[in-house]
Amino acid sequence: MIDTFAHRASQRIVRLDLVGENVALYPCGGLWWCAGSVLVVSDLHLEKGSYYASRGQMLPPYDTRTTLARLRSLLAQLRPRTVVCLGDSFHDPAAVPRMADEDARNLRALTATHEWVWIEGNHDPAPPKDLGGRAVRELRLGPLILRHEPTPGSAEGEIAGHLHPCARVIGGTGQIVRRRCFATDRRRLVMPAYGALTGGLNVLDEAYRPLFSSSLIAAVLGRDGVYLTGADRLAPDRSAPVRHARRV
Repeated sequence: MIDTFAHRASQRIVRLDLVGENVALYPCGGLWWCAGSVLVVSDLHLEKGSYYASRGQMLPPYDTRTTLARLRSLLAQLRPRTVVCLGDSFHDPAAVPRMADEDARNLRALTATHEWVWIEGNHDPAPPKDLGGRAVRELRLGPLILRHEPTPGSAEGEIAGHLHPCARVIGGTGQIVRRRCFATDRRRLVMPAYGALTGGLNVLDEAYRPLFSSSLIAAVLGRDGVYLTGADRLAPDRSAPVRHARRV
């Protein structure tokens, strides 16, 4: 079962039945499991901007502050007992020394207020120990299994990140919109990247084929909410226009 409903500030939220568990998908890219009071976010990639700046590619250095502010707002709204970050929370092993003192203090304040779990990612296989929380390779919560990289083949109840899913949706007028999205078939789910400077991989890319054999649904993050789009309304990157797709 998939429902949509309005939330605070006229947000359009999608409520999804994932292997019998009710989860809510938020337009910022967070997943809320109400039964366990758990908020899940993925791929924060904190300090990505400073990483590229140190190599001569000057990106705006405010990605960490922007990402944490968005996360802090969602935490204040939902007040979860547990927060799970699905890996690649930090862009590289040296991210924390580059982090501004104010950002580090804000992050410690968040981890001190909630039960905080860092899932190990490929960018951060050993999340820092001085920012609070605990690090695990994966986490099982009832029928749900949370890990960074999705497992090829059948993996019911899996919630993963890593792929940074995006959808390319073509509206009825032929206008193209490319946005981050949740990718799911109601048996498993791949989270969008939460970080301010993260890119995305089209959900029609071959990397998703081992994960979703059929019935792929993209829950697209629109400006004012989350919008469901079936595979027949999606297009690969640089494809010809397709008619009759729902506007996002």
